[in-house]
Amino acid sequence: MLGGGGFAAWKLDWFSGNGEAVSFGKNPQPPAAAGKTDPSAPATAAKPTGDPDVLMPTGPKAAFKQTAKLDDGTIVAKTRIAGAKSSFEGDVWVWAPKEYDDPKYAKSGFPVLIALPGGNGFPDNYWADRSLGLQKAITDGAKAGTSLPFIVIMPVLNPDAKYYYDGSDIPGQAKMGTWMAEDVPAFAKANFRTYKSRDGWAFMGSSSGAFVGMKTVLQHPDKFKAVIASGGEIVPDSPLWKGHQAEMDANNPEKLAQKLIDSKGPEVYINFQIGTKESGKERMTKFQQQYGKGPVKMTIRDIQNGEHNGWHYVRGMKEGSLEWVSKVLKGPKPEAG
Repeated sequence: MLGGGGFAAWKLDWFSGNGEAVSFGKNPQPPAAAGKTDPSAPATAAKPTGDPDVLMPTGPKAAFKQTAKLDDGTIVAKTRIAGAKSSFEGDVWVWAPKEYDDPKYAKSGFPVLIALPGGNGFPDNYWADRSLGLQKAITDGAKAGTSLPFIVIMPVLNPDAKYYYDGSDIPGQAKMGTWMAEDVPAFAKANFRTYKSRDGWAFMGSSSGAFVGMKTVLQHPDKFKAVIASGGEIVPDSPLWKGHQAEMDANNPEKLAQKLIDSKGPEVYINFQIGTKESGKERMTKFQQQYGKGPVKMTIRDIQNGEHNGWHYVRGMKEGSLEWVSKVLKGPKPEAG
């Protein structure tokens, strides 16, 4: 049991400010003449660096409310967006690293990691829970030089908790494939400094979220470059596909990978993670043997004594998968001086 003082400190650290409006990417005020400031003067909007790939926020800005605070002062926040392409409306959680508000990076883009949960992924995304340690793993990795300082976008995976939707546009159902591949990235571009090219975009996911992340990268290699797929399935298995074989095939990673191999690119990078105490490695190994060639670059990371849960998958990311994905994506560049 926690003592009263310890609990109060824990509560203050974890929940202080929850529910309050927050913003990301505060541009610094220009230097004031003679050391004076004019509070009525607007902040000067930063212009991008010489990198033509940098995309400044396109707007409109979303309204964010804090859901958690990390020890370094960074914030997990939540908003709700109406997808322009999918017509699906859902919640999205976001986290930006400390570097994002550093004036040295005010003109730089940041890589985006879209984090998908397992299970039904509705109404919450468990990667937004700071206790899993995803955001801290990225923070620690950035300090150690083993991870890029990713912006983490955490959307709901499904439109409800009744079925699995395979992150796909199943006929007659909510267009979750369009939501994931079009609306979620558009939301990130509207609110954050990102990159125009796929070199700044990746997925990570566990279980059903791993399938969706891998499938989306293979389906849209022009938009996304890499995925960390932990303990996931390989083929679509939603009961809602019944009677829609052609559409299911169009969302099958086996067929998508072969199509990419036949067309000779572009290259995509898949890093499977699997705990040694869970089943499923044989599926990953078979998929790698059959489709890990040509433009489909594939690795399998064993997590020693790992089970089928987010804590162990984050451990695998700290042990090497974050460094792996950071090597294939581009990171922010600070201004000189």
